[in-house]
Amino acid sequence: QVQLVESGGGVVQAGGSLRLSCAGSGRTFSISTMGWFRQAPGEEREFVGGISWRGDSSYYVDSVKGRFTISRDNDKNTVYLQMNSLKPEDTAVYYCAAALLRTGVLTRRQDYASWGQGTQVTVSS
Repeated sequence: QVQLVESGGGVVQAGGSLRLSCAGSGRTFSISTMGWFRQAPGEEREFVGGISWRGDSSYYVDSVKGRFTISRDNDKNTVYLQMNSLKPEDTAVYYCAAALLRTGVLTRRQDYASWGQGTQVTVSS
């Protein structure tokens, strides 16, 4: 399994930007599809976006398309979530997750076996 630690959360005004990082441990990071999820208070944890092993393919939920970008640096065992044009409805705890040796478009929580502890993102209006 991959151990994951998120960072970069904080408070930002609507229209602002944040970049989240997720550092992974172990040699399996580079062969794991990585995903970002978020959970707002009282809501279910929802898929935000994912990226393939090599970083050559990424996909997003409709509500963040054109605003969020996922990238990864396998040499640093790190995946990033760049969030631009933030809205108050983006407020949530953001989690990164790893799916070892899985390929394809993975959008379900059960597709991912390893999870970070989460980082809070708050967007003020």
